[in-house]
Order: sequence, then C-alpha cells, then structure tokens
Amino acid sequence: MKTILLQAPVAVDSLGIDLAQTSEPVEKTLSIIELITSGGLGGQIIMIALGALSILTVYFFIERLQVIQRAVKDDPQFMSKVKDYLSDQKVESVVALCNRSSSAVANMVAKGTLAKGNLKNIQDVMERQGNLEVYKLEHNLSSLATIAGAAPMIGFLGTVIGMILAFHEMASAGGQIDVEMLSKGIYTAMTTTVAGLIVGIVAYLAYNQLVAKVTKATFKMDQGTAEFLEVISENK
Repeated sequence: MKTILLQAPVAVDSLGIDLAQTSEPVEKTLSIIELITSGGLGGQIIMIALGALSILTVYFFIERLQVIQRAVKDDPQFMSKVKDYLSDQKVESVVALCNRSSSAVANMVAKGTLAKGNLKNIQDVMERQGNLEVYKLEHNLSSLATIAGAAPMIGFLGTVIGMILAFHEMASAGGQIDVEMLSKGIYTAMTTTVAGLIVGIVAYLAYNQLVAKVTKATFKMDQGTAEFLEVISENK
C-alpha cells in the first residue's frame, strides 16, 4: 500500500513533465503569393486573367479621366472673346481661339463659326459635332462595363474549377479523407472569387464615376451651344 502511494506523486510529476513538454499548436500563416499560386494551373490562369483585367481597369479609368478633363476645360473668358471677335467679323480669330482651347465646347464653336446658312443650320452643325464629342468621351466606357460584369463571373469559374479539383483529390484518396485536404481546396477555390469581386467592384465604381463626368461634360456642351447661338443671333 505504501509502495502504491509513493508511486502516485511520481506519476503526477511525470504527467506534469509531459504536459509541460507538450508544444502549443503553431498558427499557420499564408501569404498572398502562396494563396495565388496554390490553386493549381487552372487557378493560376484565372488569377492571371483577373490581374490583366485589373490593369486594364486602371488604364481605362486614368486615360478616360484625362480625356474628359481636357474636354471640359473651362475658360471663363472664352465666350466673351468669341463675342468680341464675331462683333468685329474676325472669323479666323475665333477659329484660332478654338484651336488653342481644344475643348469640346471650343470644337463645337469652331464648327458653328464656319457653318453657313441660318441659325437652324448652325445649330444642326453644332449638334452633330456635339454627338461626335460625346462619342469620343464615351470611348472605352463599354470596356469598363464589360470588365465590371465579367470579372466576378471569371472568379466564380475559378471557384468551380477549384472545387472540382478538390473533390477529385478526395475521390482519389481512397476513402482516406482528412479535413486539411478539404479545407485547402476550398480556400484555394475561394481566392478566385474574392479576386474577381474586387476587380468587378473597382471597375463598376470607375465606370459610374466616368459616366457621371461624361454627363456633366454633355451639359456643359449644351450650355456652350446655347450661349454661342445667342451670340450669333445678336450679330445677325
């Protein structure tokens, strides 16, 4: 009996030593590069496609933004100068002023200045030029809208491919399925969905921002046309 009691503390001590020596679970971290490249060939192709779409989104937005800003460049003295030149019958000076400005309103005024006929004919010429200016401003906006709609679907395609590959590995495991195998396939597949949604959201926001600026530019062109027609009617 004493022998059993003497052995009990030893067992407790050995158990304490074993518990102290038990290592804590190490938290595994995953970098973005590893997450992108761990999806297999199909996932990598999808991620490369989404990366290319993200670059195109940034390019289209910056390029269109610069074009729209040049088109709506406002000179407060522009119309007053046009009025002074037309009152002095200096048509060449008006055209030269418009060429220096190179804004959408200036291009419309140049066409209206060179147009012949009555006020209605001048207005029609300016409206046709205005439609051309709007077409120039809206260039590549449809591409942004396409990216906004296509990027999430491409991401979902990558998710479906990843899930198919994950279930294929599970079927090939011969019934020896572990949680790590399943979870790895799932988070790898979901990566393409996240990337597709990010690219799609950014493209959607960029598209709407540019559409709002084009609408504002169109309003300025209509306002410039009305002011120029008033100047023409005063000098008739």
